[in-house]
Formats: sequence, structure tokens, C-alpha cells
Amino acid sequence: MARLKVLDVDRCVGCQLCMFACQRRTGTGGLSECAIHVRSRGGLSRGLTVIVCRACEDPPCLTVCPTGALLKRRGGGVVLSPKKCLGCGFCVQACPLQAIFWNEETQKPVICMHCGYCAAYCPHHVLKLEEEQSAA
Repeated sequence: MARLKVLDVDRCVGCQLCMFACQRRTGTGGLSECAIHVRSRGGLSRGLTVIVCRACEDPPCLTVCPTGALLKRRGGGVVLSPKKCLGCGFCVQACPLQAIFWNEETQKPVICMHCGYCAAYCPHHVLKLEEEQSAA
């Protein structure tokens, strides 16, 4: 199972190509379905940070979902079942990395699916899709 890794956040220049790539995979305009964000760490001298699901082994978002709309993903993290989602936002609040984003239009969470599409567009190799090594 593949997992998206942030290799070196200090390489990030804030071009946001990862964000646009993520949105492009959905086929919609804007950034409402973007599951990765680039934010300032507090001014130009402090640099930028990439916020994306790190595929927790025991995801806090999973345990707070009252409807079972989040399913544990092989390799870590979760997968959203939108039809089961009430739009309560508990998952957003539970994520310690603030890596679950909110789509205001659908009133549903946006969670990285670890497809690696964004990594292919990162010119500074901040991101990489890695295959998990299975225990033999």
C-alpha cells in the first residue's frame, strides 16, 4: 500500500503546484476538493509547511466519526464514505495535524487518499509516494 511522505518541508517554496495537482485529479475548479495545503509557518523568515494527512496508524479522526463514514485504510489513514457522512466535522477537529480540510459547498471533509498525484508535480521533491514495505 502506498503512502504519501513529506520528505523535506524546508525545500517547499510555496508554489502550490501540489494543491493545484490535487484539485485537478477531481476534475473540478477552485481548491474546494484539495487535500493538501501549503501554509506559512509565521512569516517569510520562518518558511512554509505542507499540511497533508500523514496516514496515522491509529487515526483519531476514525474514532470520533459517529456514523462510520471513515474507514481505516490499509497502510494508515482513512478513506471517506461520503454517503455515510453527516457533515458533523468531528474528524476535522480530531486531527492533530489539521490535515483534514472542509469543503464548504458539500459540507463534507476532504481527506488525502495517498494517490501521489501531488508528488508528481512538486518541482522541489518535497513530497514522495512510497510503497510500504510488507513484513516478511
